[in-house]
Amino acid sequence: MNNPFFSDFNTPFDTYPFDKIKVEHYLPAIEEGIKQGLAEVETIINNKETPNFANTIETLEKVGGLMELVSSAFFNLNSAETSKEMQELAKEISPKLSDYSNDIMLNDALFKKVEIVYNTRSSLTLTPEQHTLLNTTYKSFVRNGSKLDIVQKEKVRAIDKEKSHLSLTYSENVLAESNAYELIITNSADLSGLPEGIIEAAKITAKEKGKENAWVFTLDYPSYGPFMTYSDNRILKEQLFKAYGSKAFKNNEHDNQNVLKQIAILRYERAVILGYKSHADFVLEERMAESPNKVFSFLENLLDNSLSFAKDELAELKAYSQSIGGPSDLKKWDVTYYAEKLKKEKFAIDDELLRPYFKLENVISGVFETAKKLYGLSFIQRNDIPLYHKEVTTYEVKNAAGDLLAVFYADFFPRAGKRQGAWMTSFKNQKMVNGVNIRPHVSIVCNFTKPTESKPSLLTFNEVTTLFHEFGHALHGMCANSQYGSISGTSVYWDFVELPSQILENWCYEKECLDLFAKHYISGETIPAEYIQKIVDSSNFQSGLATIRQIGLATLDMAWHSQNPKDITSVKDFETQVTAKTELMNSVPETSTSCSFSHIFSGGYSSGYYSYKWAEVIDADAFEAFKEKGIFNKEVADSFYENILSKGGSEHPSILYKKFRGREADPKALLRRAGLVKED
Repeated sequence: MNNPFFSDFNTPFDTYPFDKIKVEHYLPAIEEGIKQGLAEVETIINNKETPNFANTIETLEKVGGLMELVSSAFFNLNSAETSKEMQELAKEISPKLSDYSNDIMLNDALFKKVEIVYNTRSSLTLTPEQHTLLNTTYKSFVRNGSKLDIVQKEKVRAIDKEKSHLSLTYSENVLAESNAYELIITNSADLSGLPEGIIEAAKITAKEKGKENAWVFTLDYPSYGPFMTYSDNRILKEQLFKAYGSKAFKNNEHDNQNVLKQIAILRYERAVILGYKSHADFVLEERMAESPNKVFSFLENLLDNSLSFAKDELAELKAYSQSIGGPSDLKKWDVTYYAEKLKKEKFAIDDELLRPYFKLENVISGVFETAKKLYGLSFIQRNDIPLYHKEVTTYEVKNAAGDLLAVFYADFFPRAGKRQGAWMTSFKNQKMVNGVNIRPHVSIVCNFTKPTESKPSLLTFNEVTTLFHEFGHALHGMCANSQYGSISGTSVYWDFVELPSQILENWCYEKECLDLFAKHYISGETIPAEYIQKIVDSSNFQSGLATIRQIGLATLDMAWHSQNPKDITSVKDFETQVTAKTELMNSVPETSTSCSFSHIFSGGYSSGYYSYKWAEVIDADAFEAFKEKGIFNKEVADSFYENILSKGGSEHPSILYKKFRGREADPKALLRRAGLVKED
């Protein structure tokens, strides 16, 4: 078999030859990658020279090149363009990779060499980045069990293998449940309140699914969100809300209750074996927050500052609903609908007013122009780079000097093989190899509103901010300029990784930025200044409720991971109990957040969901630096690029941030921006 992974790609910028890679190529390449990686480890072990930074730490950093190449392609596509065949293969590959990782991390001879170098660190002449690599390498061995006895090491191996299997199962269950549901409407009267474009999109979905004379709504957010926001049919909204909230919580073949409990228990058991009180204690040791107590204190402080605002906002919404003949007993499936009406009444603005100004292609041009004005970057679309799906677009990215900075993949629309949500990922990380700066291949994957037969893809304002958010992550990856791939780009402390993404959202509220791209898709008219002012005026609409929701999710995450979960019998009862302070409306019995909380049970956010709010504090403070001197000020942008975007995890984030800002972040910056400060 001619396997593309076993030869040079011979593609532009050495991009993956997706047009040649087939599912059957992955497993043989993974197995060869494992073989090569372990052989490379043996070379380090058998080196008779005294262990030093170069022959041990730097050489170990280079181990597993083929493995990294193959697994990156496989797992990225398993999220963005999966199939039953890919999912079955993932179940076979994941345990192999778990064993491979443990064969390295639990290798006594290798660890002894790493430990020798680590113990001489005070006498070594190293750069700050080299110090970071040495520390993270040593800690990764210890945190993966290198100091355990043989029996404990075997327990860790077994746990890691089972965890990898369960995380895949969890993710597959959520995807299967999302794909299985359809709200089929055959009576046009049931479309009352829905915008024309949403109705047209539902008609297209129906045709794609072989449903004639019908409209189909799904659990993909571009379908689900507008229906919940605009539909006048309260009964159908209740149905759709419960379908969305009950994903993998139906006691059927795709139920995640036992799956997530097993994941939580295994994480706890692993942490205890390694000498920690809980999984959260284990995770937060390598975070800016440092400990569960600090996270809970942070969330409690946010709650104290936002709860009264949230209660007032909910009371206002209930009163408004009654005033226009709505229900007196507001339910969760009513909130978005009446909030949108209230927002329109208070600010004379809604998504349908703004959509015509946010044609996807224009927003993409806008975010590119923003990156150019800030950092001198340029994006050239390429039609010769192989794609993993026809909807993907690729770009060559150049820096201000005209040199190659990165390859950028953009994948914007929902489809059956793509998981929900939006994310940034890398196919190849930036690193230095033999003096050559290997540039990264970065991707953003989203689920935006699709074009219809009569309209292009017109985004909601929330989708615009999502695109800017994910592009902020992409900039962090693209601008990376580190020596070592393992601490390059977005490989930073998890509660710092959201800074580059969240700060870029701020530009969406600035006239100077919106004027670059917000133009009516028919007339070409620039978005009126009064609309921009309405966006700004309404930006803190119900910010208290939004903050409470995020606090609730972060609290739920910490609750699962900061204690022994073995005694938790009911997922639903546990959720209700731990989020009681943030639940301002009655819980819906048929729904469960945990069962489709992919961020923490199949993503990388376990004990880290708080990081969104944590990073908001930092990004609010950081953006104030831009506001002080101008949102496209070159001095501030250069400093952000040099000290944040290009540095990756080369130094502790608090050091990098102080280099940019000259001080620590002011925690009140977030409260000021969100309007959560009581006036005297």
